[in-house]
Amino acid sequence: MQDFFILLSDVWSTGFLGIDLGSIISSLLVILAAFLFRGFIISVILNSLAKLAERTESKIDDEILDALRKPIGLVPVTIALYLCTLILPLSGLIGDIATNIVKAFVIFTIFSVLANAVKPIFEALSTSSWLTASMQMWLERASKFIVWVIGVAIILDIFGIQIGPLVAGLGLFSVAVALGAQDFFKNLISGILIIGEHRFQPGDRIEVSGQLHGIVESIGFRSTVIRTFDTAPMVIPNKDLSDVKVINHGEMINRRINWKINLVYSTTVEQLESIRNQIKDYIIKSNDFVTDDDLDPVVRVVELGGSSIDVMIVAYADPMGFAAFNEVKEKLIFNIMKIVESNKSEFAYPSTSLYVESMPK
Repeated sequence: MQDFFILLSDVWSTGFLGIDLGSIISSLLVILAAFLFRGFIISVILNSLAKLAERTESKIDDEILDALRKPIGLVPVTIALYLCTLILPLSGLIGDIATNIVKAFVIFTIFSVLANAVKPIFEALSTSSWLTASMQMWLERASKFIVWVIGVAIILDIFGIQIGPLVAGLGLFSVAVALGAQDFFKNLISGILIIGEHRFQPGDRIEVSGQLHGIVESIGFRSTVIRTFDTAPMVIPNKDLSDVKVINHGEMINRRINWKINLVYSTTVEQLESIRNQIKDYIIKSNDFVTDDDLDPVVRVVELGGSSIDVMIVAYADPMGFAAFNEVKEKLIFNIMKIVESNKSEFAYPSTSLYVESMPK
C-alpha cells in the first residue's frame, strides 16, 4: 500500500511533460471558470443592458452592445490564459510561446473591439448629409480592413515574424496580380467615383442608356446590383456604369409629361380654343399634377403639321413610382379623348394625298 502512495505521489509530481498534475488541474479549473464567467457576462449582464437599450429611442446604444458582445466574451478567456502562464511552470521556448500567445490574444481582443466599433461609429455619423448609404458601407469595410491589417501585423511582430521582407515579397506578387486584375481595379475606381459623385444610391430607380431600367440594390467594390422590373437581379461591373449616361429617377424633383396631340384640319378655331382650355382646366383642378408658378401647365396650339394641327401639352407631377405615374398618364389620356370627342373633333393620323391626272384606258 505504501508503494501505491509513492507511485501516486510520483505521478502527481511528474504529471505531463514534467508539469505536475496540480498545476494542470488548476489551469483547467481557471479556464472552466473563465468560460462560465463569459457565459454569465453574455447571458445576464449584456442581455440586461440590451433590454434597457431597447427602451431608448436611439439605436446607437443597441449597435454598441451588439458590437461589443463578441469582444467582451474574449476578455475572460484572455485573462484565464494569462493566469495559466503563471500557474504552469513553463520555461524556455515553451514559456516564450505561451507568453506570445497570451499577448496575441490581448491584441486580438483589442482590435476586435475596434473593428466591431466601426459600424456604431458610422451609424452615429449617418445623419450627416455628406455620408450616403453607399459611402457608409464602403468606409465601414475599408476601416475594418485597415484595423485588422494593423492588428495582424502586430501579432506577427509578437511572434518575431519580420513584416518588411513579407511586404516586399507581397509587393512583387501584387505586381503580377495587378497585371492580371486590371478590370478589378477599374471597377474599384469606378465604384469610388460613383459613390463620391453621388450618381445614385441603393433604392434609386435608374435608367442606363435607355436599355436597362431598375432599382439599385447595392454598390459593391467590383459591381452594382440592379433589380429590373421583372424582379431579376442584374450584376453590372462598375466600369460599365461610369462611362455611360445614367438617368437617376430617384433624384427627380418632379415627373413631367411632354406630349403633342394631333387634331384633324377640319377642327375650327373655336373647337381648338375649347379643347385647349378644357385640357388645361383638367390639369389645374386635378390633384395628380403640380400647379406652382414655376411649373404651370402648358397647353398650346403650336404647329400646323403636314396632316394635322398639333397641340402641345406639358404638365408636372410629384415624384412617384413607375406604376403610379402610368396611372396618372392613363387618366389624362382618357380625359383628353373625352374632351376631343365632346368638342366634335377627331385625332389625325399621318396620311398621304395621291393626285391622279388621268386614269388609264
